[in-house]
Amino acid sequence: MNESPALDAAHLHCRSLEHALRRLRRDSLGRITEWGGRLAAALPAGSRLLAAGNGGSAAQAQHLTAELVGRYRQERPAYSAISLHAETSSMTAIGNDYGFDHVFARQVSAHGRPGDILILLSTSGRSANLITAAVAGRKAGLRVWALTGPGPNPLGEAADERLYVDGETTATVQEAHLVAVHLLCEAFDAALTERPATVTATVTRTAPPTAVPVNGRTP
Repeated sequence: MNESPALDAAHLHCRSLEHALRRLRRDSLGRITEWGGRLAAALPAGSRLLAAGNGGSAAQAQHLTAELVGRYRQERPAYSAISLHAETSSMTAIGNDYGFDHVFARQVSAHGRPGDILILLSTSGRSANLITAAVAGRKAGLRVWALTGPGPNPLGEAADERLYVDGETTATVQEAHLVAVHLLCEAFDAALTERPATVTATVTRTAPPTAVPVNGRTP
């Protein structure tokens, strides 16, 4: 194998990623930080993050939910975050019965509640099943975020908010998306530490049942 073309291709790939990350740093850190802060307000209050993507973007979405259910760096409580594409039985049943364009939208309609956040990842921003999910999410009262490749694109336009990554290739966009996912987790953790301790769930205490006399006696 001629190593020179392969080495040239590797340098070109790295330069492309460097350019994409430079643009991400210049244009999108404010949006990522804002999203992290809003997640830190929503999830401890009982809201949920739903995430979805196709192919490599599915892996990035699942990476994000794993960091929230588990942890990113510091120890903290677990938070509700679900990757819809990981629900394989639901995916295949919905795809079989309703078509692949609805595999995420129907799950959003089932699981999403007002106040939840739906994040959809796509390198092209043109995946019909994600666009349909964005429409379903907004209809159900979720806040819909799109993390895509270069914009504008249909998914970004269908979402409430969008973050476009200006990369030259699909691989470069996916690699920059991973950086964005980690930055979002960092912003989330940072915002949690800045927030005062709050009660995130209400426990309903049930009074003990009234004693019933037995043979004229109260137990």
